[in-house]
Amino acid sequence: MRITSTLKNRSGQILKVIYMENDPLANLSGKILQAVHAFCFYGDKMVVVYSNEKGYWTPPGGGIEKGEAIEKAVIREVKEETNMEVLYQELIGYQDIYELDRIVRQTRSFCIIKPCGPFIADPDGDVTEIKLIDPEDYMHYFDWGEIGERIMKQAIDLKSRYDKRK
Repeated sequence: MRITSTLKNRSGQILKVIYMENDPLANLSGKILQAVHAFCFYGDKMVVVYSNEKGYWTPPGGGIEKGEAIEKAVIREVKEETNMEVLYQELIGYQDIYELDRIVRQTRSFCIIKPCGPFIADPDGDVTEIKLIDPEDYMHYFDWGEIGERIMKQAIDLKSRYDKRK
């Protein structure tokens, strides 16, 4: 699956985006593996996080630290931004964002999570609120266009398959 789209960054620039559903470590030459986002489910709800500074809701995620594996970055970011533990994760895909001077790659993963306790604060101070929502209502919180629709469809399908295995 390949979807070509655009996004508007916080500076107002329109950037080309290519979404793919294969190995994010393949064809990485000339690109920076930068960030992860996790589409996390707890029971029949999905978690979204809000940043006062950025002014929007999104699935939890953030930067990949130097030398950190994608899976470890997902676990760390979900814990930091939601105070929830990742019990299971599976890669959905990735997107390459063509910025003016570089190409950054961001992964998208499906996760099953459980709370470790109440959410108090994100150590980085980015996330100020978390919410468990009906996955069908995600567009009330974030709209990533055709790419977002595809990722949500894949996440919901993976959730259904995960639930059948239990």
